[in-house]
Amino acid sequence: MGNSQPLSKREDLRNFAIVAHIDHGKTTLVDAMLSQAGIFRDNEVVPDRVLDRNDQERERGITIFAKNAAIDYKGIRLNILDTPGHADFGGEVERVLTLADGVILLVDASEGPLPQTRFVMKKAFEANLKPIIVINKIDRKDARADEVLDEVYDLFIDLEADEDVLEAPVLYAVARDGIAKTSLDEESNTLEPLFEAIVKHIPAPPERREEPLQAFVSNTDYDDYVGRLATGRVVSGVMKQSRPIYLTGEDGHPKQGKIMRLYSFDGVLRKETNEIGAGDIFVVAGLDKVTIGDTIAGGPDVEPVPRLKVDPPTLSMTFMVNDSPFAGKEGKYLTSRQIRERLMKASAQNVAIQVEDGISPDQFKVSGRGELQLSVLVESLRREGFELQLSKPEVVTREIDGELQEPMEAVHIDVPEEFIGTVTEMLSPRLGRMTNMETPRGGRVRMEFKIPSRGLIGFRSKFLTETRGTGIITSIVDGWAPFLGPIARRPNGALVADRKGKATGYAMFNLEARGAMFIKQNTEVYEGMVLGENKRETDLNVNITKEKKLTNIRAAGKDDAIVLTPPRIMSLEQCIEFIDEDELIEVTPESLRIRKKILACNIRPKRTAMSE
Repeated sequence: MGNSQPLSKREDLRNFAIVAHIDHGKTTLVDAMLSQAGIFRDNEVVPDRVLDRNDQERERGITIFAKNAAIDYKGIRLNILDTPGHADFGGEVERVLTLADGVILLVDASEGPLPQTRFVMKKAFEANLKPIIVINKIDRKDARADEVLDEVYDLFIDLEADEDVLEAPVLYAVARDGIAKTSLDEESNTLEPLFEAIVKHIPAPPERREEPLQAFVSNTDYDDYVGRLATGRVVSGVMKQSRPIYLTGEDGHPKQGKIMRLYSFDGVLRKETNEIGAGDIFVVAGLDKVTIGDTIAGGPDVEPVPRLKVDPPTLSMTFMVNDSPFAGKEGKYLTSRQIRERLMKASAQNVAIQVEDGISPDQFKVSGRGELQLSVLVESLRREGFELQLSKPEVVTREIDGELQEPMEAVHIDVPEEFIGTVTEMLSPRLGRMTNMETPRGGRVRMEFKIPSRGLIGFRSKFLTETRGTGIITSIVDGWAPFLGPIARRPNGALVADRKGKATGYAMFNLEARGAMFIKQNTEVYEGMVLGENKRETDLNVNITKEKKLTNIRAAGKDDAIVLTPPRIMSLEQCIEFIDEDELIEVTPESLRIRKKILACNIRPKRTAMSE
């Protein structure tokens, strides 16, 4: 450490992260890199997005968790770090950038840099990571590669990047076909130019294998066979299997431990190894108390690595024990102790999630980066057999110099020209302010707004409805501002059951004129359960269990056949967007129900259209 002469480099190793906005092709590019590196057998069936192994990732079509993979190129080990592109999972990106020495910035040749592009590059420049610019999807009919490259340079200048960053290498790619080239005119049918750029421009880690062991943990996981796993990077020295080490946690006191299993990455799999040297990425088993940010050292006197710090959360929800009349019928884990243990485990594995005890023993305040991140957590709990209730999301405010401040978001909206007025009209009552509008091209226009985070709660589904599915909306947290005042609550009230029973077709048919239903015929309901959305701004208590009275007098004709309008079945995200301050979501492994906090209709306050 005290050596004045420059450290030599490990030229046999490169660590780099692939960063981009959502849907710009990161995971597709990783697929092509792994395939061309020859890690799969010729007869092996390889799924698309091979690194997205989580069920929710494959269902939603997005990357949620950062992943590691490693390939060999001409004797050089390339550690690839795939990152999520959605702003809600920015904590994963911040965590992974600590493992990298450089980044590949992937930008769509038509869409150009978007909010998450700005976020990831800001973090990369703060960590002094060198970029390689890759303009992807150059085969699109609306590709504008040269303009997009200028926009990337404008972004770098806006982020006050060093001048040498503007000399970063630029490549053009079609990740889906596994093609990269150094110019648009070049003939290429492989990723060879990209591999060469990585070896040439991503800095090699310093050669520090002769120094004492020092490593940091950036992620934790669990394996059914070997127990708790920790992933991280060796800063100096050599990590060896079955050797005693010292683990320094948040309290700063080193505790002795032992590495029982040591793994490196080989393709997409973990491979057991005897030792891993400085600069490389490791996975260890045997340290039961390890958490993200801990330092693994060879001795008690080795200085710990500074702990990982990420941006604070902006949104919180209250998780609570299910106390509805149907509680305990569908789930395995119901108690506050079980829910608390699972939430604490989630907080330990994800640095962007914070869990605090609520105002009562059966409530927990969970804070994260956005609705999507929290809904992914809830869906995971639901699939594991948990039953719980959720409150309406609230923004996390803070007080600075006696002034209440709230998080603001930069919102980018891409819509057909005819919806400009519709979008502006929807965002104005939510305190949105337009900051930029680009001239329409191809009949579409791109608008930028600055809006409080709470103004976006419940907005996305309404936006897609109003733009008839043609609009694209992306947003990212863009600083804090003084509290801007109240925002009007949901304009429509709810249809609420006034008794327990089973929903009948006869009652549902007669209630159709009152609003849209969320439940199907024969669904079991209870008093205080929300059945649908009222057309008016007030709540309406209804008898959904009413049956047609039967008599022994026959009519000359026959009864009309009842044809019910199909109900609007709500997903978890739609439920989170829909609920109001006086409502909760009941989440079980089999059902999603919306209910009033106060179930009895004779003591429940009347809803008004007042502001928050």
